[in-house]
Amino acid sequence: MTERRVLLGVIGRPHGVRGLVHVQSYTADPAALAAYGPLTDEAGRRYTLSWRGAGIAEITELDAEGHPERDAGEPRRVADRTAAQRLTNRRLYIDRAALPPPAADEFYLADLIGLEALGPGGALGEVVAVHEYGAGTSLEIARPGAPPLLVPFTRAAVPEVDLDHRRVLVCPPAETMAR
Repeated sequence: MTERRVLLGVIGRPHGVRGLVHVQSYTADPAALAAYGPLTDEAGRRYTLSWRGAGIAEITELDAEGHPERDAGEPRRVADRTAAQRLTNRRLYIDRAALPPPAADEFYLADLIGLEALGPGGALGEVVAVHEYGAGTSLEIARPGAPPLLVPFTRAAVPEVDLDHRRVLVCPPAETMAR
């Protein structure tokens, strides 16, 4: 399996004036987010967080670049509202390899990327993204010579996930295939 990052949380708006932020955790136990150790953003910068209340955290930047008064590698706690605002909507990831193996018949959504998508008539394409918008999850399937196909990730539309054979069985709603 290729190395992938898994989205575990997102830094939200500042909370107060001392650098605290709201954090949305995507872990089964939201409080467990801090226990995963350093998390990275899209650019590879590393952060740790310490919970200060329900959904409120103190953030420490482990790679404090751009701060001439500090050594480049010295950790820096986000200590004011302005610094906290710069982190709004920062996505926090961990390497997939650092996560425990899923239970039988379970998987991480990141494991779906790269799987072959098979439909009732044969190969449809490849899963290139998993989208989570809050109302539900969908798979984006790249199709040769056709626009991407978005399929709701439900048991009805995706009745089978076979990680061992690197494929998913897809029964897309007729409305999505008409395009």
